[in-house]
Amino acid sequence: QVQLVESGGGLVQAGGSLRLSCAASGHTPFSSYVVGWFRQAPGKEREFVAGISWSGGRTSYADSVKDRFTISRDNAKNTAYLEMNSLKPEDTAVYYCAADRDEFRRWYISPQKYEFDYWGQGTQVTVSS
Repeated sequence: QVQLVESGGGLVQAGGSLRLSCAASGHTPFSSYVVGWFRQAPGKEREFVAGISWSGGRTSYADSVKDRFTISRDNAKNTAYLEMNSLKPEDTAVYYCAADRDEFRRWYISPQKYEFDYWGQGTQVTVSS
């Protein structure tokens, strides 16, 4: 299994930027996991934000964040990132990092609907107007 810890959340004004980090630890190389970022806003269900393949060669984004957010990973540092730019008040949510081994290579079939096994505790992002 893998343990995930998010960091980098906080309060930012609309139009600002934040960089979230997801630090992974465990007995399996981080490159063995596909990674996703999700968020849950007040009064709403959890939604997909972004996903990235084992080595970062393929990424996927929700339409609401495309061209504003960038997901990346550094397997040597066992860390995934979510760079958030041009933040809007509607981006306010708890952001979660998720990972999965995807032994059967099904993530690429539908990255936005993939069900992850491992989740972090979340980090709060608040965007003020």
